Amino acid sequence: MSESKLDNVNQKKVPSFSSVIFVFLYLIISMGISVLWLDIPIHITLVSAAIVATIVAMSQGYTWDEIQDAILHGCSIAMLPMLILMIIGAIIGAWISAGTIQTIIYYGLQLISPRWFLVAAALMCSITSLATGSAWTTSGTIGVALMGIGAGLGVPAGMTAGAVVSGSYFGDKMSPLSDSTNLAAAVAEADLFDHIKHMVYTVGPGLLLSLIAYAVLGAQFGGSTIDPVQMSVINETLTGLEQNFNLSLWLLIPPVAVIIMAAKKVPALASLIISALMGAVFALIFQGASIHEVTQAMNWGFVSETGIESVDSLLSRGGMQSMMWTVSLGFIALSFGGILEKTYMLEVILNKIQPAIKNTGSLVITTLLGSLATNFSMASQYMAIIIPGRMLAPAYKRLNLKTKNLSRALEDGGTVFAPLVPWSLSGAFSAGVLGVATLDYVPYAFLCFFVPIISAIYGMTGFTMETEDKEITEDRDVKKTVSK
Repeated sequence: MSESKLDNVNQKKVPSFSSVIFVFLYLIISMGISVLWLDIPIHITLVSAAIVATIVAMSQGYTWDEIQDAILHGCSIAMLPMLILMIIGAIIGAWISAGTIQTIIYYGLQLISPRWFLVAAALMCSITSLATGSAWTTSGTIGVALMGIGAGLGVPAGMTAGAVVSGSYFGDKMSPLSDSTNLAAAVAEADLFDHIKHMVYTVGPGLLLSLIAYAVLGAQFGGSTIDPVQMSVINETLTGLEQNFNLSLWLLIPPVAVIIMAAKKVPALASLIISALMGAVFALIFQGASIHEVTQAMNWGFVSETGIESVDSLLSRGGMQSMMWTVSLGFIALSFGGILEKTYMLEVILNKIQPAIKNTGSLVITTLLGSLATNFSMASQYMAIIIPGRMLAPAYKRLNLKTKNLSRALEDGGTVFAPLVPWSLSGAFSAGVLGVATLDYVPYAFLCFFVPIISAIYGMTGFTMETEDKEITEDRDVKKTVSK
């Protein structure tokens, strides 16, 4: 499949391996210099990488019109995620205006002890994401509230964000409502529920190990007692919330509605818009806010003016405009990804790798590395599933492996690792809504590391790597031949 794809392309337009390596080296080195040394905005660095890729592609014979079409192709992929991103910004502003986030923080501070907070945060996000099928929805709603609770309990923001990301992406992988889960099954031609069941072997142990790690981390925050200084901050926060907002369990209806709509398979964009409008109505009813105040919060973000620093720092956030940094990054990153896709640069690298695939272990590791490389280069977990999946499917068939092995490996490397890449859509989104730099939460997003490692071990040992029945395989090949 992969060879025929390149064979059908004018060979004069297939970039050389050395030129493609040059583009990727430029991306890696320039990103490293930008992030770690010169503090150049990621947007500008990605634009420069896109320019380098364009020069290489045009030197290979591609016209500017073809490059522009590739850029627009990348933007079309970004369109729906970016719309969802903006609506989530509006939701945060609306829910804070309504008092929904405050209610979650208020009861959370009273019910969760510092010692077990990280474990509880990961579990809460796992359940919510499993129900909604969306890591973004979970991080942008429950995750935001958990950041506030963590701050009140004295837990470092990076640790809290890591737990939120781990839990959110557990559900994003395991939910039949998740777009990435459905995409991976479709690309590998695997049954959706066979795919989900097969992922239990990697994601289950990954979550368990993550919870153990969070329990160990949480031990440093004490047992049932809280430091007196921290307790005073918590009490100040609770008092500030009580005195300045009308708190009620009725305000939990908007997040519950999101879960119900997800269970009813209401499209994500529609359900999020409904939830934002519910938050706006609740703000008018419960907080006595004006339409002007609510719409301002949905657009520019909520501004807390209680005079209590611990409360104001928690609640001054949200709004569609607060997401524009991430939205612009998404369009730039996927424009760059569109150039790489349409000029076959990634296929050139994967075709070089394929001859080295001799056994199950090397195949799984190649799939994982291919997905990781695509995440870094194309900034999209969707492309990290599609491109390696299309390229490596024949190799799985050659080794007589069931298609669910491929779909699992694609998610183990593509979906889970995406939020760890600062310039990817997932990484930029998580950093934006949680208010924590990607590199600050990366060390604590344990699930994102454990799952690929477990997957690689299974590939090398053959554990859970199911093979096709020979008779079924031969019958399938005969049917394909007849159909042709």
